[in-house]
Amino acid sequence: MEFLIVSGMSGAGKSRAVAVFEDLGYYCVDNMPAELIPMFAEMCIAAKGRFERAVLVVDTRGGVDFNRLFSALEELKGLDCTHRILFFEASAETIISRQRETRRKHPLQKEGMSMQQAIQQEIGILSGVRARADYIINTTSMSTSGLRQHLLDLFVGMEEHDRSMAISVMSFGFKYGAPPEADVMFDVRFLPNPFYLLELRPKTGLEPEVREYVLQNEDTQEFLGHLYSMIDYLVPQYIEEGKTTLVIGIGCTGGKHRSVVLSEELCRHINENGFRSTTLHRDIGRE
Repeated sequence: MEFLIVSGMSGAGKSRAVAVFEDLGYYCVDNMPAELIPMFAEMCIAAKGRFERAVLVVDTRGGVDFNRLFSALEELKGLDCTHRILFFEASAETIISRQRETRRKHPLQKEGMSMQQAIQQEIGILSGVRARADYIINTTSMSTSGLRQHLLDLFVGMEEHDRSMAISVMSFGFKYGAPPEADVMFDVRFLPNPFYLLELRPKTGLEPEVREYVLQNEDTQEFLGHLYSMIDYLVPQYIEEGKTTLVIGIGCTGGKHRSVVLSEELCRHINENGFRSTTLHRDIGRE
């Protein structure tokens, strides 16, 4: 089993990093007491494959004796587990600014102590962990999206990097309201409606007769060509920006025929181009 130990200065970006690792499928535990790490590892091993990768955040909130962490990491070797240490830091000015924004007290700041003094004390306490770190990231001038990009570059392969955004293609009916969770939305009510054919009315867009009826129309094919081009352009841009999920809404009148067919076609196209996509037909059984 693989463990990634995340440590570093308070306010340097550990929480944001954990959110990225959760998106990548890591099991994450914040503020893990160092002495409990071997016991946690044994529990994960006993789960027999349920947990393959874990992120454990260990910092000054759990105490000031990091020798316990180093002892625990030695025990991991005996359990045939690998580990790496990722350390976060930032300038004192940046830390102070972030702490003020969140209105949180520095974990080492005591009565009569300035935040600057608390930061300097923390730097000293963390010096041993920093010296043993496999990766050191300074987030002083790093944006949230920049941090995510850097973590992806460090911890995932290129193929997984490109597939790191989860895409949902949602069909829906405008008669039931537009989905508020949709990031982008397309209205396909201009296409011929199978509802007006008695033999197709009770069927859905998942059935071949409806699919054939919708796709044989020239307007449908022209629209799909434009839709594919737009999505092919947008998805890499969203990934580069740091977006982790994308919901594409495709709506028709009742959400049963046209939107279902086109959602399935778009999902297939996205998957064929190497990204992760699933369909959700919100209103298909509404009538």
